[in-house]
Amino acid sequence: MSVSMKDLDPAFRGSGQKDGLEIWRIENFKPVPIPASSHGKFFMGDSYIVLKTTALKNGSLRHDIHYWIGKDTTQDEAGTAAILTVELDAALGGRAVQYREIQGNETEKFLSYFRPCIMPQPGGVASGFKHVEVNAQDHETRLYVCHGKHVVHVKEVPFARSSLNHDDIFILDTESKIFQFNGSNSSIQERAKALEVVQYIKDTFHEGKCDIASVEDGRMMADAEAGEFWGFFGGFAPLPRRAPAEGNEKHEETAFKLLCFDQGKLDPVNYESLAHELLETHKCYFLDCGAELYVWMGRNTSLQERKGASEAAEKLLSDSNRTKTHIIKMIEGFETVTFKSKFKEWPQTPDLKLSSEDGRGKVAALLKRQGLNVKGLMKAAPAKEEPQSYIDCTGNLQVWRVNDKDKALLSSSDQSKFYTGDCYIFQYMYPGDDKEECLIGTWFGKKSVEEDRITSVSLASKMVESTKFQAVQARLYEGKEPVQFFVIFQSLQVFKGGLSSGYKKFIAENGIDDDSYSEEGLALFRVQGSGPENMQAIQVEPVASSLNSSYCYILHDGNTVFTWTGNLTTALDQELMERQLDVIKPNTQSRSQKEGSETDQFWSLLGGKSEYSSQKMVRELESDPHLFSCILSKGNLKVKEIHHFTQDDLMTEDVFILDCHTSIFVWVGQQVDVKVRLQALDVGEKFVVLDFLMENLARETPIFTVTEGSEPPFFTRFFSWDSAKSLMHGNSYQRKLAIVKGGGAPALDKPKRRTPVYSGRSTTQDKSQRSRSMSFSPERVRVRGRSPAFTALAANFESSSNRNLSTPPPVVKKLYPKSLTPDSSNTSSKSSAITALAGSLDRRTQTPTPESVKDGSESEKAKQEEDAKDSAATMTNRVESLTINEDAKENEPEDDEGLPIYPYERLKTTAADPVTEIDVTRRETYLSSAEFKEKFGMTKEAFSKLPKWKQNRLKIALQLF
Repeated sequence: MSVSMKDLDPAFRGSGQKDGLEIWRIENFKPVPIPASSHGKFFMGDSYIVLKTTALKNGSLRHDIHYWIGKDTTQDEAGTAAILTVELDAALGGRAVQYREIQGNETEKFLSYFRPCIMPQPGGVASGFKHVEVNAQDHETRLYVCHGKHVVHVKEVPFARSSLNHDDIFILDTESKIFQFNGSNSSIQERAKALEVVQYIKDTFHEGKCDIASVEDGRMMADAEAGEFWGFFGGFAPLPRRAPAEGNEKHEETAFKLLCFDQGKLDPVNYESLAHELLETHKCYFLDCGAELYVWMGRNTSLQERKGASEAAEKLLSDSNRTKTHIIKMIEGFETVTFKSKFKEWPQTPDLKLSSEDGRGKVAALLKRQGLNVKGLMKAAPAKEEPQSYIDCTGNLQVWRVNDKDKALLSSSDQSKFYTGDCYIFQYMYPGDDKEECLIGTWFGKKSVEEDRITSVSLASKMVESTKFQAVQARLYEGKEPVQFFVIFQSLQVFKGGLSSGYKKFIAENGIDDDSYSEEGLALFRVQGSGPENMQAIQVEPVASSLNSSYCYILHDGNTVFTWTGNLTTALDQELMERQLDVIKPNTQSRSQKEGSETDQFWSLLGGKSEYSSQKMVRELESDPHLFSCILSKGNLKVKEIHHFTQDDLMTEDVFILDCHTSIFVWVGQQVDVKVRLQALDVGEKFVVLDFLMENLARETPIFTVTEGSEPPFFTRFFSWDSAKSLMHGNSYQRKLAIVKGGGAPALDKPKRRTPVYSGRSTTQDKSQRSRSMSFSPERVRVRGRSPAFTALAANFESSSNRNLSTPPPVVKKLYPKSLTPDSSNTSSKSSAITALAGSLDRRTQTPTPESVKDGSESEKAKQEEDAKDSAATMTNRVESLTINEDAKENEPEDDEGLPIYPYERLKTTAADPVTEIDVTRRETYLSSAEFKEKFGMTKEAFSKLPKWKQNRLKIALQLF
């Protein structure tokens, strides 16, 4: 469909070029832009067009268009909004999905743009009403009804007892206090979300200055707040049964209706099964599902035809008085997942005459001719090949091979050598931002047997359960490993065959030759990775077709060893090959082969020359994450997507799935039943099979199970994360109520984690692990010694004082801040307060290692105990240094940031007369400098430099958190 200048309204030119919201109000049948400061303010007498532009990870832009119709808007104005959305879509290249939003029946997707809610005000342009301005001085008591677990639908109802019921949540907004009335049949999650509306009303209509009260349905007059609430309704009396909602429509749950709109006529389509082939690219179709009416517009339809279809859809619902039905319009090739799921089958790659990139290029060219900036429309630079791991690389790793329904601990020299016919369990203990983290996972080789897989999952689940679900559990398959797996192993070798009895039994029963790797046999390895902290040697078939110009290879037949360098490889690739050779064939001479100049002996070992690829294997890129709430009932998984999610959407009573395409995270709240926690991995597997987003999820997709309060950095990176929220006790409603009422919340009484011994990576390499210099001459024997590249890298990786962080910023992060460096030249006595607190912190490094770590050899145990002593001594020295440094600053002036000063007894969470109207998350800042020093044993400045976890521990101990 061609787009001409005359078809576009000037107000739409240049829109949709960057991530964010753009809103227009219909005035005199024309779209008028609304400034960002007024976004979220809607008037009942107006109609609006809302454009949501989302910048995707692949560099493209996704557009969603909504037209919102107020209950008092005129029919002509509403029709204009519907037509203009078609024009706006044309201006964006014909790829947006368009939604009709009726006041009071908005989609959750639309409401998610304006969290916590929208509260339309009386007034409008076309209706002749005047817009009502909010005036805190002239407050009118109002009653609102709220419902929704993930987004809140808010509607003002008459201020009368008859409006109340047992099923919903009600908010009574009076001049001096806001009451939330919780119907006895409402859920905890709904009550928590409604509190966000209470906070919004307080900030918007009371300038943040009013009291908040919570009233439970059924609580009698003995409760002071309940008595005050019922006093506004003339006293307590039983509530009537809930009457049917006004305008409630019943939608038929029978077969869908498919209608064809062609040349101004609307005709039904007869079909036996709803198939994709029924949709013709030069026509428009209506799929009537009762609650939704989908309008599908063929790619080869004109702009006028699409406008006609839009008008016909509005008329169809108007004639049948279906005011609550959602209209969702889309263009061929950009259908929603929900629409495609209505059909028996849907092709994965429809044959479009206009490709996505061609369409964007044409729109960009059109806007460029208009003198507009088209940078936002062009595809951004591709994502980096290797994703960031977001995990610390200095932790303690243990690996077990599953064998005969049990697990056998591997030595440190063998724990990075996997066999494709076996299953493995690994445990990785590492320091997080404010606490130690634990990852327990299973790895399934491609040729491993089902019995071993079941055993490995069972054993790993018991290990996770023994940590009281504080460990993250992972299920990984060979060939689909996430980057976190590779960086914790750093150097990994995957061999053919297997060593477990289950694998041996399988090949014997099926008459399969055992091709397990032998050091004396013929083997070919492909070397891959992004650096010394992420490199692998994968055994492949020893034939020429296994070669690839983009990789380096190691070929050996007994003690005859060759290295092969592809023409498209880099110096880093060659360095990694040298490192892997030190593991696979240590102390053995090798000859270097460069692509194009191989010796006859090399080709002879591979069975002769043949064609091979030059294309580098590209890691599957992570897509934009999607969050789903999950309910597992009688083996069936029900999911619901949460749009524009935040950390607050993770309710402690529920299970959620974060779908990143390359990985699936199952998040389990602290108050979820233990039986459900044990099914977390099953929930993830069922979700992969369900493939709700129709993204062709592989059955081997990595699955991580995460428990609230133990979220790893590679999960929290998808949120604006506040770890302090996991320290709060109670259900989601109680937590939110404590925050809204300004009283704060005590820490959650969770069992303390056992502190692992961070022995990290060994700084002394075995002889077999020392790198060698590179030699590219086919006949030249490799020379011993470190290459210059390796020497430079080793300086960073082997320093005992540095930590190898694979996450940005790319600076070396130490286990403790520089301000805690011990200074043996200064000594000073500690105050009694800091002595007690420091002692509790010292004990963190002396706690025994988890039971699962104790399976190592006696020599390893002894080393761990010695490391633990050194670690404890180091912590003690650092705390002493802190005290020394702070004592030296005792007489320096303090800056109290201009905040009011309160006594310690009124700032405690258990205070009898607590201070109000303060930031409850920073209670310590309201102490005077002298009292702060007395309680904490240090100045405010020194306290601010401590790690977050240490600050929180001190605050908890002093009842300030």
